[in-house]
Amino acid sequence: MKKPKTPPGLTLRLLAAERLAGVLKGANFAPFSVAEIADGRDRALANRLVTVALRRHGQLSAMLARYLERGVPRKSGPFEALLRLALAHLVFLPELGDHSAIFLAVEAAKRDTRSQHLSKLMNAVLRRAQGEAHALRQLPDELLFPDPLRAQWAAAHGEVAIGGLAEALLAGAPLDLTLRDDDPALVEALHASPVLADTVRIEARDRPVDALPGYDEGRWWVQDAAAAIPARLLALPPGARVLDLCAAPGGKTAQLIKAGHRVTALDSDGERMQRMAANLARLGQAAELVTADVLAFTPAAPFDAVLLDAPCSATGTFRRHPEVVWHRDATDIAGRAALQRRFMERALAWLAPGGTLVYCVCSLEPEEGEAQAAWLAARPGVAAHPIGREELPGLEAAVTADGHVRTYPGMPVPGENGGTLDGFFVARFRRA
Repeated sequence: MKKPKTPPGLTLRLLAAERLAGVLKGANFAPFSVAEIADGRDRALANRLVTVALRRHGQLSAMLARYLERGVPRKSGPFEALLRLALAHLVFLPELGDHSAIFLAVEAAKRDTRSQHLSKLMNAVLRRAQGEAHALRQLPDELLFPDPLRAQWAAAHGEVAIGGLAEALLAGAPLDLTLRDDDPALVEALHASPVLADTVRIEARDRPVDALPGYDEGRWWVQDAAAAIPARLLALPPGARVLDLCAAPGGKTAQLIKAGHRVTALDSDGERMQRMAANLARLGQAAELVTADVLAFTPAAPFDAVLLDAPCSATGTFRRHPEVVWHRDATDIAGRAALQRRFMERALAWLAPGGTLVYCVCSLEPEEGEAQAAWLAARPGVAAHPIGREELPGLEAAVTADGHVRTYPGMPVPGENGGTLDGFFVARFRRA
């Protein structure tokens, strides 16, 4: 029997469905690389399809409930991922054409023995969705986030904050860079605009990061505007000994080196530390790199400061990792909060008297932010070191009445083009 010909676009659709299926099972989304899809246009399209399906996950779930009365058939292989991709294409990417969305989804279902018997169902669902596409585009933004998470965010941060979350999710994240030196000519060559301090933003780009001006010369590194805030708040003179905990991929370490500190960078992930070493070499920077578990590490001498970017739920990064909001639950967050306290205790023990601890998480959850700061401030031998509004010129609204920093996707940032930033919490303390 002759093998059926592969229609144009089918291989790409199968690859996208495989990647999305992995995320639906709990994996983190990793964009396709050049090694996986060599053609730049195909790679961009595959990444776009999966990303839109993830950003619209809640609305797509409502569509599945509408069209599949019995739910997604069990043991149906790639059926759900293919259907989600096709619905995302039909409803939210109409410029790509309806015919290809339906045809490729049906053909892809036929290519897998687990889903081939569902190809007629696939066709029927997509034909219905095609006729109702306009109505489906009106599905409410509230569906974009799980109800419990959205309710908690509203209670913790207010409806003003919540209003911009959906918009930030759908808009995605621009590319933020931290500059090694003040260089207006480089900013112009990058077609970037200043945002905060030495952070600049590229809203749209047509080439990979490593092809941008200044990359090979190590004149900048990739770092979200919010992620660049904590290292600026150490408030120590050059030459201080600083420990950067959970340091990979190294943006904060690079900032600390730029500020003139003697830096020890620690992380437990050996592969990420190798990439960090390569990044620092590209930047022409040097630090003491330690691959170790925070709970097993013992320094030879105390530090003037510790920057702890603690492992967290990462819900504040949903602009670039939209799957996190569907992968997190109360049990998961509670477990991470318990680990964070163990890390804070270790960090405090390694501080010299009068030393500074900056604690931060890229989370919107108060259990990982405000509650942790209150717990730490109540411990013996610890004094809060409030952050002043004057320390964040242009982003004074992010400084809370308690002297912490709280950012969230949807919070406007200064600069020519404005935009938003990741969700972060930052608190500062001194060892008495």
